[in-house]
Amino acid sequence: MHGQYIKSTDRQLVREGDTFLWLSRGDLKGENNSEIIAALDQALQTKYNATKILPTTDSKYRLSKQFDETVEHIIPTYPILSKEECILRHDGLCAELHFNIRKEKGVKLDDEHRYEHAPKLVETIREGKITILWNQQVRSERIIPNNKPDIIIHDNKEGTCMLIDAAIPGERNVIKKKAERILKYEELIIEIQCMWTVRAKVIPLIRGATGTISKSLRQYLSKRQEGTKLRNYKNSRIGHCRHTTESVNVKAQNIFHG
Repeated sequence: MHGQYIKSTDRQLVREGDTFLWLSRGDLKGENNSEIIAALDQALQTKYNATKILPTTDSKYRLSKQFDETVEHIIPTYPILSKEECILRHDGLCAELHFNIRKEKGVKLDDEHRYEHAPKLVETIREGKITILWNQQVRSERIIPNNKPDIIIHDNKEGTCMLIDAAIPGERNVIKKKAERILKYEELIIEIQCMWTVRAKVIPLIRGATGTISKSLRQYLSKRQEGTKLRNYKNSRIGHCRHTTESVNVKAQNIFHG
């Protein structure tokens, strides 16, 4: 099983240096490193893998009985875990992005730590020139189904508006999810440009559940003149990879081992 992740990775689309940076930093314990690598290689003990050894074994989840029990499905999309861990993981990543944005805009943080940050729904800084919206719907005269990105940065001085939307899909869906995010907010972009008379664009920040980073991530981060630095995003990725692995390890022990 080992080496499956490298074999299945499209090296023309995935930036390997950024994806595996966490291995050289030493921020995680050895057992966490090995567990994430095993998850990437689909080498954790699951019922689906067991069916390849014992054909009589049922490959379905023990809790839901709906899907094959594979690591790739459990970590990003497992229905029971997604109600808690997946939402917590997504919100934690977005909160850290919000913290870094405020820091770059010159907001006084009062010794606040990034892992303690609780974003305000609406925050105006630089004497009202910049408004940062957190998880807020954009109200318009016509109905737009997708009108609630994770973070909106409205710069009145520069006449720009950036819609930041993050996602943490399975490793094989990183590129697909990026395209989905761009198409998802096309109508909203047009509406914002008409209502607020600004230049609007979408910044999709996508990384795999265990750390895959596409080559386009740097491109999207560089679109922001004061954009979130990639090293901050990497630090966030490392922390939430650890949280994901530990959460799955604790909550899915019954799934893996009965």
